[in-house]
Amino acid sequence: MTTVLDDSDLSRVLVVMAHPDDVDFGAAGTVAGWTDRGLEVVYLIVTDGEAGGMDDVVDRAEVAEVRRAEQRAAAEVVGVHDVRFLGLPDGRIEPTLDLRRTIARVIRQVRPQRVLLPSPDRDYARIAPSHPDHRAVGSAGLDAVYPDARNPHAFPELLAAEGLEPWAAPEVWLTGGPEVNHVVDVTARFDRKIAALRAHASQTAGMGDRLPEMMRAWLTANAGRAGLPDGALAESFQVVPTA
Repeated sequence: MTTVLDDSDLSRVLVVMAHPDDVDFGAAGTVAGWTDRGLEVVYLIVTDGEAGGMDDVVDRAEVAEVRRAEQRAAAEVVGVHDVRFLGLPDGRIEPTLDLRRTIARVIRQVRPQRVLLPSPDRDYARIAPSHPDHRAVGSAGLDAVYPDARNPHAFPELLAAEGLEPWAAPEVWLTGGPEVNHVVDVTARFDRKIAALRAHASQTAGMGDRLPEMMRAWLTANAGRAGLPDGALAESFQVVPTA
């Protein structure tokens, strides 16, 4: 386990994810806890998820519109009201300088004390969270936190042309990676997590009762590995101090 900033010392969190539904599978219960405690949470979703599973007769542009709406609805379930989309192509994300600049720009706009990202590391024991888009966003996001957003000489146009002062986010949380050093008990917010996932109907409607069963099994395993009491449910993270 590692030292984690106390939520009472924070006011803003920025969540940067590759696709609609990524944050809800990995961290919806945790996010609900943050907003319940009065933290402002902003979502930045890099793609519109247009390559996600839906009937092939549906135009991909229409899929993107549906998935944006689903993510906004899911965000409302957990108390998030600021959801931003970059609209980059689903399945083709790379950790480019342009993506680093864009994420650094949003960090300077939001000025969060905590940033939640997908892990840039591949998990060979559980491959699904290691989608290439996830790893690319995690890599670009970490570089945007350190050093880009805090360095006035990195992307100087952000300051000179846009007036965005440097900002140092002191803590990053990574989800979906091979290393875990922090868990959050989400037992009391499990129903909200499931409701947020249900909002992504284009992706989860066909799962029926398997969705809560799968989530409960996964979160129970997280809690057990962390030594939480029987019946507890937990989301797991790697917390990285960046101060």
